[in-house]
Amino acid sequence: MADICSNRPVNGKEEDGRLEEEARETEEAKKELEAWKTKAEKADDVKARLILEKLEEDEAKEKAKQEMIAHVKKQEECQKEFKLNMSTVQEDILLHSGCRQDLLDRLKRCQAALEAKRAESTKLKQKFKIYAQIPDTEVEFRAQSKEEGDDDNSQPIRGVFAISQRPTVLLQGGQALITFEEEKVASQVLKIAKCSVSCDNISLDVKPRRITMEPAVKFEVHLDVSRKQLKVSNVPPSIPEERTKQQLEMSFSRPSRGGGEVDGVEYDRNTGTGQISFLHPGVAEGLALSGRYRVDLDSEVNVQVGPVYKYQLCKFQTFCGAPKRTILLNDIEDKGDEEDLQDHLEIHFQKPSNFGGEIESIQYASRGKALQAFFCEDSPPTAAT
Repeated sequence: MADICSNRPVNGKEEDGRLEEEARETEEAKKELEAWKTKAEKADDVKARLILEKLEEDEAKEKAKQEMIAHVKKQEECQKEFKLNMSTVQEDILLHSGCRQDLLDRLKRCQAALEAKRAESTKLKQKFKIYAQIPDTEVEFRAQSKEEGDDDNSQPIRGVFAISQRPTVLLQGGQALITFEEEKVASQVLKIAKCSVSCDNISLDVKPRRITMEPAVKFEVHLDVSRKQLKVSNVPPSIPEERTKQQLEMSFSRPSRGGGEVDGVEYDRNTGTGQISFLHPGVAEGLALSGRYRVDLDSEVNVQVGPVYKYQLCKFQTFCGAPKRTILLNDIEDKGDEEDLQDHLEIHFQKPSNFGGEIESIQYASRGKALQAFFCEDSPPTAAT
């Protein structure tokens, strides 16, 4: 019994230690449990946040998917529209290519027609241009016709010049021109295709042809020469324009130099030309004949003077035709002397048996030569008195 009682205090101490240990472990477990609860709450918060983010991402993903589907549909529509527009553009390109080719062909035709017209225009210009050296001719005025009531010497000197171009034909080597006195003879000869002309025991075959002449013109030039105005040129621009006008007026007002009272002065500094108008007629005529005049500018200089005139082309007429009494002989071979051959041609075509007649004139050009033949109008027959 003593032993049992003696062991009780020892077991009580162990029990207390064990209880303390368990209490301590329980407290630690509670703390750990609280920590895990806190972690679990945080994990739940993170999970809830992740779930919300996932939902938002799913929503954005669905929205992006819808947008992508819409873009894909729009892309397909754009591709269809592009293919349709490309087909239309290709058709337009083909159409415009055809139109362009048509325009190019038309342009080539127009350019060819333009070149033809230019060539024709150049040819016509050459035909209607007058290349003639008009010789100097002395004209003697014996009388002056005055119209009734016209006694004013200030009127311009009027002249009418009639110019007539003589028709010409270029006579080449191996050709001859024969002018008969009667038209019917020329007509008869032209009906013959080929004529055989005897010349020193040989026979020459010549071909009669009608002449085609270049166009000729007639026109009149109406000329009015001023009695009061004088043209001045070669005036040096050494002083200002207004001062030049004053000096011209003073210089042309001097009677000692042939001048007279000046009514007005015109002057162009750029061209160095001018015009002097005198108050009385006759002064300009005398100065124009001299050709030069002394003028006081910054120094004394000689200027050129001349008449002031106006002209007008009137009654311009063009003539084109063929002479009725003249024929052309072609393909004449050079056999023998030129004068002998011309004589044989004249003898042959004078004979009525060869359908010829009286010859007014004949001209033959041998090979290697060329002559210019001039024609004049036939004068109408006048009755004998």
